[in-house]
Amino acid sequence: MLDAGTLAELGPYRRMVRFRLNGEERSAEGISPDTTLLNWLREDAVLKGTKEGCAEGDCGACTVVVARHRADGTVERVPVNACILFMPMLDGLSVTTVEGLLGPSGELHPCQQAMVTAHASQCGFCTPGFVMALYALWASGKKLTRQMINDGLAGNLCRCTGYRPILDAGLSLDETPSPAWCQARLTAEDEWLHTIKADTQMKETLLVEEGGSTLIQPGDADTFSRIYASHPEATVLAGATDIGLWVNKQHRRLPLMISIGRVAEYQRIEIRGKEITIGAGVTHHEAMQALSGYFPDLDELLRRFGSAQVRASGTVGGNIANGSPIGDLPPAFLALGAEIHLRCGAKERSRPLDGFFLDYMKKDLGGGEHVSHLSIPTLDEDEIFACHKVSKRFDQDISSVMGAARLRLKGNRVIAARLAYGGMAAIPKRAPATENALEGIDLADTEALEEAVSCLEADFAPISDMRASADYRMKVAANFIYRLAHEQVNGAVPRLASAAGW
Repeated sequence: MLDAGTLAELGPYRRMVRFRLNGEERSAEGISPDTTLLNWLREDAVLKGTKEGCAEGDCGACTVVVARHRADGTVERVPVNACILFMPMLDGLSVTTVEGLLGPSGELHPCQQAMVTAHASQCGFCTPGFVMALYALWASGKKLTRQMINDGLAGNLCRCTGYRPILDAGLSLDETPSPAWCQARLTAEDEWLHTIKADTQMKETLLVEEGGSTLIQPGDADTFSRIYASHPEATVLAGATDIGLWVNKQHRRLPLMISIGRVAEYQRIEIRGKEITIGAGVTHHEAMQALSGYFPDLDELLRRFGSAQVRASGTVGGNIANGSPIGDLPPAFLALGAEIHLRCGAKERSRPLDGFFLDYMKKDLGGGEHVSHLSIPTLDEDEIFACHKVSKRFDQDISSVMGAARLRLKGNRVIAARLAYGGMAAIPKRAPATENALEGIDLADTEALEEAVSCLEADFAPISDMRASADYRMKVAANFIYRLAHEQVNGAVPRLASAAGW
């Protein structure tokens, strides 16, 4: 339990989690902060349609749909994994489970009926998760393409391998008229979200304490920064796509968590001149929509980042602060020349992202200091950006090697180069020797290109592990440069999948 001094630091606070579930406002109080939505649904709400499969956000059996405000005030509906979403994270949000799709007279929702009509369910265990993933696509209001459905279902595993009829069910939704009650339900949900957002009580800090664990969820950056500076031992909670596994798989108890989930300042994406600023709490789903127009190669990378469920919860700041040597975004941001902004209490500092990663899982973060946002310079007319992820599976897999490059060119001649990799060292890392060797060469000059690529051996000494051998990693890293040069000189080469558009 927090002492009186810490409680005073919080300012106005409340202890009740308020959210909407299947059309009804609900509240939760006296729950452990690390209670997952999945466990609460099944054990407290007695809604058994949401299933537990992997308990780590990989299989999608626990998929529900969350409606929430975007930073611009519009409402979005996204699929999330209930198994790694803690109950306090639902504060101010609206949740729909498979039970909540039925019509007022018990009729099936179009997404449910499509699954029935296409004979898309076999054993049925995974079916609720697939239905909810389809519901998220349907609720977007966009015309559904095969690629969009493939991407939207990439986080759902069917153990009976019945994917073709599930895809058919998704494709049929565009041709299925929606009953009036479907739209009325969405409108009511929007109205509730606008009402709860305007409620002054919701701007207070949320405090959840139970069972020796505490979660503090401030509503603004100043409060968050002040509390974390006073309690540097706390675990910073963003999307819980990693921390959820600590609880479910490692059975760790987290005495104190401080969440950035309701810090409005950290949910924004701002474009000022030739710079894009991304708040630490911006999800990968939101970042994907904003960044792909400036850096098209990031579209494919982010589509392969986890799944739709993971992208809807995981945050850009969390992926950076995690410090994983195989994180997908750090190499891309290193190549782009991103700057990271850090804050501790009222003190702020910025530095190039290059110097943030010190050693394996070690970052340049002082006690009580946190990532507030990143700044990324856009491309000049004479610059190109490319990135490519190599993994054992196309969708929802950890990188063996992730390569990214930003080149300034005059024709095919390299004027300046920034090259970064993940999976090649103990940290996401630039390749300075190779960058220097690339500068000044003509990408059409095969001999000069080979000489530059050979410098990778001076930059990296990768290890062999279960994902790839050291030799394979070096070959992949080299082939990334060859491919980049080939595409620049001869035009784009075929890729495994085209842009998704969602």
